[in-house]
Order: sequence, then C-alpha cells, then structure tokens
Amino acid sequence: MKPNVFAVVLVCFVALFTSGASAQENPFANGWALQPGASNLNFQSVKKQTVVESSSFATLKGGIDETGQAEVTVLLDSVDTKIDLRNVRMRFLFFETFKFPEAVIKAKIDPAVLADLETVRRKTIPLTYTIDLHGVTKEYTSDIVATLLTNDLVSIATSTPISISVSDFNLMEGLNKLQEAANVNIIPSATVSFDWMFARNVGTQPAQVVATAETEEAKPASAALEAAEFDTEACKGRFEILSRTGNIYFKSGSARLEDKSTPLLTSLADIISRCPGMVVEVGGHTDSVGTDAQNLRLSQARASSVTTFLAATGLEKDRIVSKGYGESEPIATNATKEGRWKNRRIGFKVLN
Repeated sequence: MKPNVFAVVLVCFVALFTSGASAQENPFANGWALQPGASNLNFQSVKKQTVVESSSFATLKGGIDETGQAEVTVLLDSVDTKIDLRNVRMRFLFFETFKFPEAVIKAKIDPAVLADLETVRRKTIPLTYTIDLHGVTKEYTSDIVATLLTNDLVSIATSTPISISVSDFNLMEGLNKLQEAANVNIIPSATVSFDWMFARNVGTQPAQVVATAETEEAKPASAALEAAEFDTEACKGRFEILSRTGNIYFKSGSARLEDKSTPLLTSLADIISRCPGMVVEVGGHTDSVGTDAQNLRLSQARASSVTTFLAATGLEKDRIVSKGYGESEPIATNATKEGRWKNRRIGFKVLN
C-alpha cells in the first residue's frame, strides 16, 4: 500500500473511531430532530362508561439539543378523531384552540443516563417532564423507552400509557360543553401514549425527514380531515358548535365587543369564508332579566356588533345578517346564574 493511501485510511479510521467515542460520551451530539411523519401522539378517552375512543394529532415538531433538552410542540388544531365534526368539537369546545393553539412538552434528559445506549440499544429510564396545555403547566414523571434503531435514528416512546386528568389543565368547562354537544357522559381523564422518532442532525443541518408508508413527504396537515371548502352539512355543524363556545364577550348591559372575543370571531370569519355562497345568520340572545323590549334591543345591538366585526375581516356584507331574539329562545333555565349565563349568547346558523 502506498504511504499516502495508508495515511488517508489511517486518518479515516481515527476519525471514525473518534466520532464513535464522542457519540457514546454524548448521545445527543449535534442534536436530534423530530421526524413528524414517523412519530405519533395518541390519546384514549372513555364515554358512556365503556366506549373507548382513540384519537391522535397530525402535526408535531421538535427536537433534542446537544445538552439533552427535549421539546415537542403539538398543534392542537390537528386533533384527529377520524370524524370531522368531532374534531371541530374538540378544537372549539374542549381545547379552545382559538386561544390555546399549541401544547408543549419539555424534558431535560441526562446524557449520562443514555451513554450506554449505543451498546445496549434499548433501555427504560424514568423521565421528568412538563406539559404546557390550555395555559397551565404541570410536571409529571414516567418511564420512557429509548431505542437506538441506528447510530443516527432513535425512538423515544412511553413504556405504558400516561393518565392525564382533565381538571389538571382547567379543561372541565370544555368537557362539560363537549358532553352537552355530543349528549354523552365522558370520563374526565385520558390516557396518552407516544412514539417519537428522532434523527441526528448532520453538522449544523437539520436531519432529513424519515418518510413512512402513511405519507410520502412526511408533511402532515395542520388541521386533520379539513377541506379547503365545506359543504352545507359541514358548515351547519360548525356553526352549531361555535354557538356553544360562549367565547364572545360584551361589557355588562352593553353591545360593545370585548377584545378577548377576537380569537373566536377570527376563526368564525375563516369558517364563513370556506362556506361559499351561504348566508349566515348571527343571532343575539339574552336572559330574562330586564323588560322584553330592553332585551330585544340589546340582543339586536350585540348581533349587529358581531356582523360588523365579521364584515371588517373582508367577508361580503350580504353573506352575514344579524337578528335579535331577546329572551324568546332560552336554552336553559333563567332561575339560576349558570342558566342565565347560557342564555346570554350569540348563535350562528346557515339560512340557505
């Protein structure tokens, strides 16, 4: 062998050995990028005491940096129950994605704990992590299984499903709305499982996405099962659901919209724009406090404020009409504070 060729081979061997040793010392060398097309996050809920429903999220992003700091962001609008209107209920009534669009999971993984992963290939470790959901951050500890599939591809998965209580994230009100809309009883907790694939970054470049049988380019939709335009049935279902949100706010006794109404109304405008040719009624309703005439005027003024907001987003004015119903169509008793709150509402429906 010629000396220069031998030198090249020796240098390559040393570089390879050094790289392997470094990887073993720091399993997170160069950082790792989440492969969304090869990863999944699932949750199971139980309704009617025994009926188990499995759902997932279509859009995930994240990674693990060189220090072992892991972060995965879940786009909640991508919740996928495999049924279109059930997805819409989950988004608008339960998760309130117009206010809280993402959930974020963070963890710090000690590199020393996985230093032998290159040798053992698979191990179970306890991991402390936080979940930021619906404006609340909670800490949990669970057993996580790390599997080194190749030197540059690792799976991080739950060892057993993780139980999450609805009340931990101030989601009980949303659960109640969900139960009323679906007319079912739902157990106020869910079990969550995940299997996330991470690929080691090459130098400073993000890792290439790993393709799967489900998607050629591993580019999941931002909102599961949604079309660019909705048919009449899909539009009617969406407006019925949005009428239940209770997230349109006015000053007491006033028709002036509060700023915190903007997220829901912006989402509403997007939905109307995707219901081509349909005329949508914005209906104002009140409780029974006050005279019939006062309540009718207030309901008309509030409905008009909403149509004015929607028209300002660029929607054609002749596609949105407002009507005040006063106290004539209660959906709950006016004898209780909760019932009166439900009756003070803005409703939406397709007129044609």
